[in-house]
Amino acid sequence: MSITSTSHGHHTLSVLVENKAGVLARVAQLFARRGYYIYSLAVAPTDDSRFSRITVVVDVESAPLEQVVKQLHKLINVIKISELDPRDSVERELMLLTVRADRAERHQIIELTDVFAGRIEDVGHDEITISVSDSPERLDDLADLLAPYDIVSLQRTGRVALPKLERTPPAGLRVAG
Repeated sequence: MSITSTSHGHHTLSVLVENKAGVLARVAQLFARRGYYIYSLAVAPTDDSRFSRITVVVDVESAPLEQVVKQLHKLINVIKISELDPRDSVERELMLLTVRADRAERHQIIELTDVFAGRIEDVGHDEITISVSDSPERLDDLADLLAPYDIVSLQRTGRVALPKLERTPPAGLRVAG
């Protein structure tokens, strides 16, 4: 298995596991024992409640992941491990942020939120809470643009990712044209 690095020296792995108590802890311990910093971690059940998918983004600037992948395969509850190259996958994060916004600035913040396909979740007298789901890079861009308005609080979920769908028609299928 060839493991390639994503942007910023990160690797994204999708780990399909049995949905049982303690599995997440064992997976995280493997990375900790090897000295890898977990940059992002998200876990949730799949469409089959017997399984969960763990998406882990690991900072591996100078170390290969092959050994960790081999160790993960040895865990009894691990079903499948896939590396997700950002060029061949869809990655998303959710960001919630509260921005200071007086009445004069509110319209500008709402326009920026619209440009990034975000939602206004809550409005106070001098603050607005926004939610945006997008690629990590686009969330970084929005946070940078909102920084001059004074970000009061910001929270991001762990990254989730799935492989991109096949773009070529199956053999024998004729494309109308």
